[in-house]
Amino acid sequence: MPTNRFLTVAFYKFVDLPDFEQRRLPLLELCERLHVKGLILLAREGINSTLAGAEAGIREVLEHLRADPAFADLQHKEAWATNPPFRRMKIRIKKEIVTMGVPDISPTKMAGTYVKPKDWNALISDPDVVLIDTRNDYEVELGTFKGAIDPNIGTFSELPSWVDHAQALEARTGKKPKVAMFCTGGIRCEKSTALMRAKGFDEVYHLEGGILKYLETISPEHSLWEGECFVFDERVSVGHGLLQTSRPLCRCCRQPLPDGATESPLYEEGVSCPRCINKTTEIQKNGARERQRQCELAKKRQTDHVGAKMPVAVDSP
Repeated sequence: MPTNRFLTVAFYKFVDLPDFEQRRLPLLELCERLHVKGLILLAREGINSTLAGAEAGIREVLEHLRADPAFADLQHKEAWATNPPFRRMKIRIKKEIVTMGVPDISPTKMAGTYVKPKDWNALISDPDVVLIDTRNDYEVELGTFKGAIDPNIGTFSELPSWVDHAQALEARTGKKPKVAMFCTGGIRCEKSTALMRAKGFDEVYHLEGGILKYLETISPEHSLWEGECFVFDERVSVGHGLLQTSRPLCRCCRQPLPDGATESPLYEEGVSCPRCINKTTEIQKNGARERQRQCELAKKRQTDHVGAKMPVAVDSP
């Protein structure tokens, strides 16, 4: 039995949900009753979520979801934390559970071929395979697979344009190359491989379960992963075995701090970092300063402070 208090689970499923808006309130009430916190995205195309809480509460939420025929085969990944990864419970209604902005892309019908973590090294070691990291630039900065191409995108919705102009994806001897794609948990790859197939790429593969499943199951001595993996919660980043690393987070833009950022004159704890200092107004910065002051007071009192929502300096992936 793990000694850590909080069980964190991540899951998603592409499935047609015509009644997705009506699902929000009952699910929110269940999570709040069980003191489960985190974020659930609901859209016509499915569900995407990361939740954390006491083990019994998390297991009950998963059991509730799988009792629904739409989620009967729902798969999840889990990890343990000593501190609560989330401070609130939110359920958001969205157009897409992962925003690409390309109509008529259906991962349930068009996604590429799944490759299990145990077979991933062999695939990406093939010199004929073009390996693409589909994540945002600040995620890639922390770590990626050896030999992967970084599209240098700020949000996932920029990937389609990059694909249209990438020299690495140009046809060779009249044939489009084999492509392998990966992301944190697998959801962005389902859409990105569906996009590639829609663009005429026949041999498209993606890492089943994403980087997190790879780090969970592949030992460091057999790994082709280099660095850390950013996660969108208070853990910030994890390594092999999904062990939490010590990477700090900017409380304004919610992105990991680059090495040396805290020594920069552009860094102010809870207010700004070199990435986002020019992306918020002075009014927003003053609001963040007050929130940081309240957080520090709460810490001294050994109480939690949730406070007002922080300004969002960049788009969420």
